[in-house]
Amino acid sequence: MPVRVIGMIGVTPPSDGATVHVIRGGLSPAYLRSFAQAHDQAGFDLALVGYTASSAEGFLVAQYAAQHTERLGFLIAHRPGFVAPTLAARKIATFDQLTGGRVAIHIISGASDAEQENEGDFAPKEVRYRRAAEYIEVMKRVWTSDRRFDFEGEFYRLRGARSDVQPLQKPHPPLFFGGSSEGALAMGAEHCDVFAMFGEPLAATAQRIAEFRSRAARFARTPTFNISFRPILGATEGEAWDRARRILSAIKKPADPTGFGNNKVPLDQSARRLLDFAAQGETHDARLWMPIAEATGATGNTSCLVGTAEQVADALLEYYKLGVHSFLVRGFDPYEDTIEFGRELIPRLRAGAVELDRAMAA
Repeated sequence: MPVRVIGMIGVTPPSDGATVHVIRGGLSPAYLRSFAQAHDQAGFDLALVGYTASSAEGFLVAQYAAQHTERLGFLIAHRPGFVAPTLAARKIATFDQLTGGRVAIHIISGASDAEQENEGDFAPKEVRYRRAAEYIEVMKRVWTSDRRFDFEGEFYRLRGARSDVQPLQKPHPPLFFGGSSEGALAMGAEHCDVFAMFGEPLAATAQRIAEFRSRAARFARTPTFNISFRPILGATEGEAWDRARRILSAIKKPADPTGFGNNKVPLDQSARRLLDFAAQGETHDARLWMPIAEATGATGNTSCLVGTAEQVADALLEYYKLGVHSFLVRGFDPYEDTIEFGRELIPRLRAGAVELDRAMAA
């Protein structure tokens, strides 16, 4: 399977070279345009458009970026519950048609109860996962039905629903999800296409893949897998480790490096897993470096791979061997790292995946 590389676009210039989060802090159209074009030129397949309760609206961010890029797709984070599933389905189908199939959706049931409450949603997380499962079910009916339909569920009731527009991608754009709780895994196994994981050690990742494949098989589904890392590259391995320690030192300065005021308290089960690995040691599998995850409460994608571009590509390919065919990579100096990844890392990753596929075929 061809390897897929995903980045993440921000909406305002970062304040320094140790940036943890990029989808917050206002909106700079010029920076967004330039950042998206950098991803396009660097050879990324998709760019994640994140979501917080105060950030610029993701569909409009992606639509603007799509107008200024040639081939880059957009993985739009979407929280079920704030927009009716019928309207969301039409928004996604419209975007897919207008951009020639350049959209995927990342289903997120909420970073935390507190942040959901910022937008007026007081449902607990396990309820949100059940709601999200029903939400996806409705969207799929909208995308694939050629006649009006009724729906009666726990959260949504429809009569005579239909859409004049359906997605260009068939049967619908890819649906990503992430999470480690029972509610998240149950929803994803039944309804989603791609299980998005934070970077964990190889053995733990292999176990997660096997367990989730077994879950999805109960629904006769075959998922694919995405894994997220923060590569920290250097011309030499020593330079890479020096840079990693400088970034860690900057993040540890008195402030709120996560941007969410969580005081390093893990927001969810996935963050707790990363913190457990960080407690077991700074480095796993030679390149997986966890101190930044520890310093930020493992908020978001903070698992690092440290080394030269060739070493980090080789580390990513070890996950490819496990069945991970999609990689989300972004740096702490977001714009410049995007350019460097396109020049140094992505070509090595793609070439290595092709060689592994040839070897397996032989």
